Parts: sequence; C-alpha cells; structure tokens
Amino acid sequence: MKTTFKKITTQVIVALLGLCHVFAVAVEKSSDAQRSTYIVHMAKSEMPASFEHHSHWYDSSLKSVSDTAEMIYTYENVIHGFSTRLTAEEALLLGSQPGILSVLPELTYELHTTRTPEFLGLEKSDSMIPEANLASEVVVGVLDTGVWPESKSFDDSGFGPVPSSWKGACETGTNFTSSNCNRKLIGARYFSKGYEAALGPIDESKESRSPRDDDGHGTHTSTTAAGSLVEEANLFGYAPGTARGMATHARVAAYKVCWIGGCFSSDILAAMDKAIEDNVNVLSMSLGGGMSDYFKDSVAIGAFSAMEKGILVSCSAGNAGPTPSSLSNQAPWITTVGAGTLDRDFPAYVSLGNGKNYSGVSLYRGNSLPETLTPFIYAGNASNSTSGNLCMMGTLAPEKVAGKIVLCDRGVNARVQKGAVVKAAGGAGMVLANTATNGEELVADAHLLPATSVGERSGNAIKNYLFSDPKPTVTILFEGTKIGIQPSPVIAAFSSRGPNSITPEILKPDIIAPGVNILAGWSGRVGPTGLSIDTRRVAFNIISGTSMSCPHVSGLAALVKAAHLDWSPAAIRSALMTTAYTAYKKNGQSLLDVSTGKPATPYDYGAGHVNPIAALNPGLVYDLAAEDYLNFVCALNYTESQINSLARRKFTCDTSKKYSLNDFNYPSFSVVFSSGRSSVVKHTRTLTNVGSPGTYKVSATSDNPSVKISVEPDSLNFSETNEKKVYAVTFTATGSSSSTDSFGRLEWTDGKHTVASPIAITWSING
Repeated sequence: MKTTFKKITTQVIVALLGLCHVFAVAVEKSSDAQRSTYIVHMAKSEMPASFEHHSHWYDSSLKSVSDTAEMIYTYENVIHGFSTRLTAEEALLLGSQPGILSVLPELTYELHTTRTPEFLGLEKSDSMIPEANLASEVVVGVLDTGVWPESKSFDDSGFGPVPSSWKGACETGTNFTSSNCNRKLIGARYFSKGYEAALGPIDESKESRSPRDDDGHGTHTSTTAAGSLVEEANLFGYAPGTARGMATHARVAAYKVCWIGGCFSSDILAAMDKAIEDNVNVLSMSLGGGMSDYFKDSVAIGAFSAMEKGILVSCSAGNAGPTPSSLSNQAPWITTVGAGTLDRDFPAYVSLGNGKNYSGVSLYRGNSLPETLTPFIYAGNASNSTSGNLCMMGTLAPEKVAGKIVLCDRGVNARVQKGAVVKAAGGAGMVLANTATNGEELVADAHLLPATSVGERSGNAIKNYLFSDPKPTVTILFEGTKIGIQPSPVIAAFSSRGPNSITPEILKPDIIAPGVNILAGWSGRVGPTGLSIDTRRVAFNIISGTSMSCPHVSGLAALVKAAHLDWSPAAIRSALMTTAYTAYKKNGQSLLDVSTGKPATPYDYGAGHVNPIAALNPGLVYDLAAEDYLNFVCALNYTESQINSLARRKFTCDTSKKYSLNDFNYPSFSVVFSSGRSSVVKHTRTLTNVGSPGTYKVSATSDNPSVKISVEPDSLNFSETNEKKVYAVTFTATGSSSSTDSFGRLEWTDGKHTVASPIAITWSING
C-alpha cells in the first residue's frame, strides 16, 4: 500500500503521506480489555517427541499459560509459530517456556501513497521487453487494501491459462465472489483475524469483509505494478492517454491486509505466509513500520522467508522525508524504494490583485471561479482558533470566509480536507501554501473546490501581499496537463532518507522510481480525495507517495524476472541498482533534491533512478544467497535464538570465522570509519557475469579528497556466463575525521555495460 498522499477516509488512522512508523496496538475488545495480540516464535526443531504435529505443541504451550486464549493464526512459511491474545503476564510466562524463541507484541503498519511508461523508456523499447508468454508466467503479489476487480486495468483479454505453478485462490466475502477473478487477476485473499481480534468485528456497512478494495490504495498499487493497457485513461481530463502497468502481461494476486483501523502484523505475516505458498514471484508492499531490529520486524521476517523461496520483495521507503534516517524497510533482503517526480505537471496559477502570478498545481475540475478577482483572506485571520491557519475542521468563521478565497497553511490534516473545510464554511476557493516542512514540493490534488498548492517561497510572497493590501483579491488559473517539465526527475521531499538507522554499513534506500502524481486504477467505492463527503467516482486517480514508487519497481522486477527466470531476487535487485542513473541525460548534472534545490546524494536516491531497459541487460550482477544473509546476521552478532526467529531454523555462527559486514556482497558501498580506530576500511565484492564474455575496467570517484579509493584488481576478465570474480576496495582516510558525510561512485565497464555502485562515507562517533 504505498503510502499515498490521500487520506482515504476521515476515520483512517493510517496517514498515507504521514510518517512511516509502527506503534503498539492499544485498543482491545471490551471483553478482553487486558489482552493484546502477540506473535509467538517457536523453535520447531525443539518440539517434544510426544507431539505428533507442531500445531498440537503450539496449542499445548498456549494452554499452559491460559485456559481461554486461542490461536488467531498459525504460520508455516514466514515463521514457525502462531499469534494469539494474551495479558502481559501471560506473555511473559509463555516466553519462559521451553522451545519459545520470542513473544513479540502486535504492531500496526501504515500505508505509504499514464505518463510513467514513456518516462521510463518502456514505450520506445518494446523489442527489448520480454515476450508476453514469458511475462505471463510471472505473478506479482500485492499486500494492500485489496482490489477493485471491475477496473479495466484487470482486463484479461489475450491472456492464456493461469500458470500451472499457481497455487492461490480467489476467496469470497462481502461483495466479492470467485468469479471476480480472471486470467489477469488470478488470486484475491483477505486477512482480518488480527484486525478483528484487536478492534472487534468488521462493520460491513463501512468496509468489505473480503478482498474488495473500499479504499483505492490497493487497486492503485496493483495496477501500477502490472495493470493491463487501458486507452483514454485520465482523471477529470488530467493526464490523458493510455494507462499501463510496468509489467502489463504479468498476473496479479491481491492480499488484503490493511483496513480502516490499520495494517496489523499478524495479518501481514499470514498474508506473506500464504503468498509464499501460492507461488508468487514478486511481493509488492507499500506499507511500512518503524525501525525495529530485523528479528522483531514482521515484514523483514516474512521477506527473509520469501527471499529463500526466490521471491523478490519490494517495499516503500516511507514518506517521512526529508528527515535523515527516516527509512522503513531497511533489511538488506528487501528492495527499498524511494520516490522521484515525472516530467509531467498540472499547473494552476495564483493571480493576485497586484498583477503578480505564482505557479502552483491542482487537479480540480468543476465550476470555474468568477472572471473577476475574488476577495482573499488568510485562514489565520478568519478563525478564533490557534490552529486556524491550518484550516482544521470547525475552525473557520463562515461570516469571514463566505464568498472569499482562503489561504491555508499545509500541515497536520490532509490537504484535501482543508479544501473541504473552506467549502463547508462558504469559501469560494483555496490557496494551499507550503511551510518550511515541505519547502518547494508540490503535490496535486483533486480538490472539492477551486484550489491550488504553492511552494513555501511563493506562499510567503502571497502572504506578504495578503497582509499589506487592505483589500486583497485573487483568482486561480487552471492550465490542465503539461509534459516535458525539467528538470526531471527530482527527489520528492516526502521520500524517506538514509542513512540506515539499523545497519549503517548497508546503504538505503536502494533505488528511486516515479512516486509523485501517478495515474492508476481506483476503487469505485470512494471518491478521488478519499473523503466521505466526496461523492465523485472515478476509474483512475492521481496520487503520490513512496507507495506509488514501490509498485513501479515491483512491476519492473517482474519484467526482469520474465527475461531471466533463473535469477535470484538479489540478482534482479542488482540489475535494477547498477544500471540506475544519478545524473540528467541532457546536461550531465546530478539529480536534484526538491527539498533543498541542491544536488541529491545516495542517502536520498540510493543507487539512483531506475532505468528498466538497461536493467534487462546489466552485464554483471552482485548475487546473494540465503547463506550470505545468515553470515550477515552473524556479523551483526545476532544470538542463535534471534537467528532462529528470523530464519526459522537452528543456525550457529562459526566462532572460528570472522564475519564482516564489509564482505557482504551488496551492490552499494556504505563505508563507516570509526573515530579513534583504523583510517583504512576494506570491502570485498564478487561479480557474476550474466552477459557475453568481456573485460571490465574499474573507475572510482569521491567528492572528498581526503578519502582515497583503490580497487584491486583494476580489471576483470570474464570468459563465460555465470563466471565469478572477486575484487577488493580499500578506502583510506588521509585527513582527520569529518562530521560531514561524503559520497562517491564505483563503476565497472566493458564499453557496452556500465555496472555502477554508489558510495557513502561516514565517520562513526562511537569509536
């Protein structure tokens, strides 16, 4: 559920553009007010011989601490264990029982929230894209708010039989039957037991107890990843053209895990458990939560199991940018996706009574403003509330607002809700001004009244006019859709940033993809703003968030998988990362960060912006297997119990072996110098040839002259496919430690392929 910039419903506690964090579930049913949901990790290998089946052992262990507790789910693939409702005392007692690895509290995850194929070069390179019969063997599983099966993006015309490897199902429920699936949408399941255990039975008058999407987010993400071609797609005439997913011939399987009350980890684990069993090839998850250690993070735990089964897991980075270290989904077996812009915009200008114009963006379509200028007022001057400037519900005085255009400050409540508040108070329109938090980032919305959003600088200039002119007036000029906007892409301000707060030695995010103002399929149950008062219904909607960028990469990963069916998830991610670009093709200058207006860094974009056609033929890849990831957690000094919780088996780190994070074969470099220790850091990597024979030569650059980079050997000769070569990179700090991070780039090239890796260099203050 890629976090979107839409507040899907006024009751949704999931802020789609909000900070991506996890919080413990605190609301219980009145009948068991002292109980909370826990996920119990079991050491299956320690099951006593007296039990014939592990489920009997689970039940016996649970009954030893509670006569009334029941299992919500038992898990087979993602973990060995179950979820249940316990008091804190019972949970503590259960954790002390033999064979119990951990008893972790339930967490709630949040959702993170056309022109894209052309922008990515897919339209011009059809000859390089895998043939339909290959792509149709690939299944993209999407964990989100469900699916609207009537969307034209799920049209199965031209599709052959469902792949024989598919083991999934189309579950029935409220307003959903098995006939809603077809040869495109081949699976649909819903997972609500954890949600209902915490918050009570689903109110089926408000949301469907079925795979049906009442929210829109899940339909948007799944059609972005793998929607069929739909001609004449648009939102109120904006962004007209042919809508298509990244992998138009791939199959889709929807797993509904997010509800009005949130996305609960017990349900997420159950969905991932079933998706693995169903045989999906790619898992797309536009949701996130917090910064827990990997063995405590349900998404990371489930993704580890998926990786072992050959499934690539793509997750949104979060919408907590531009704050440093604000990432979700940081595990190295997850592909973590940030967001950039397209070269398309929806301009709507603010024209002031003093003759000055300021550019903004809007998706409003409806009754026009009067041809004459309209009285203009600042929301803070039309309210008795201290938060009146934010246009919160019930804060505006109708007698001061009626018939006027109102300037509201961005922040706290949803952008579209501010417009609804102005409209309810009798306002004629709205200018939404960014504050320092959002800077110059502009996100278009399908407002309920004439409205536009402007950046901080324009907002300040408009306020100066408002405060200085005794009778300020204004109008808004809507200009439709414009393409060819430059520079593009730029990194979205909301996109969560590195460095990695859990493992600084792993550079995150991995990559960025389009995530601003994305057109894709929508639910027929809700309007484009997601507000309950929005009675409009649309087949397509335009929304923003890393929730939108994630399914782009999920679909592109499906394309790479179709072209290379034997590649591991790590090889596919490597191909996407090492072919990404970090500079504009027209002028060679570095990609910009919209939050600063300055060049972005690998902490903002990872390896760069995805370049799908190049990713189909990367030349070389950095591959990883399950054993490499186990060595990685050994380097983190995980205990045997922690590794068992993550990997579902007993694994003991070799005490005679020196494990190093610097030897982990990741496609990027995060170099950590420890103050007071060695000024030399050495990394080793292994490259695998997936192209034709050739000799690759290396180059390495750094923006910090006090850090020297040397590579040994400086050339690699590959004579056959799948041949592996090892190289070492030595980073030497020649000056004193620095408080400023620095960045560089390492590239191997044979004249046809460029295999690039970003470098981030930092100094640890811990020594």
